[in-house]
Amino acid sequence: MMRVLPVLLLALLSACAQQPPKDDSLYRDLGAMPGITRIVEGMLLNIARDDRIVERFRRIDIQRLRNKLIEQFCVEAGGPCTYTGDSMAESHKGQNVSRSDFNALVEDLIKAMDSEGIPVPTQNRLLARLAPMRGEVIEH
Repeated sequence: MMRVLPVLLLALLSACAQQPPKDDSLYRDLGAMPGITRIVEGMLLNIARDDRIVERFRRIDIQRLRNKLIEQFCVEAGGPCTYTGDSMAESHKGQNVSRSDFNALVEDLIKAMDSEGIPVPTQNRLLARLAPMRGEVIEH
């Protein structure tokens, strides 16, 4: 199965911003909380090995970031969670995250989902839920 490039996928999905899901099928397809936790932890490990963006995370409380990402992915996937972190615009203010930084993070997320055996259509469903946040993160 051919995978759409993350950059193109996010650009297309950003144009079609969706509301949070009404059902929990994506949450279940990602493995519920244990699966989402493994995906987030895998993504963070991938970032730690990613020379393109690891420096951006050196001064961040990784445990807090882990917990907030788990909450956020859970909410976006339709799970029974509440996101308690700052808005994306607020948490990225002044960081001047570039498009290439953002795309590297998305690639690290995809690698984590691949490692967990998440099928590409399910990955794309999660990316579609996260894509609208792109504009709140880049170059703020």
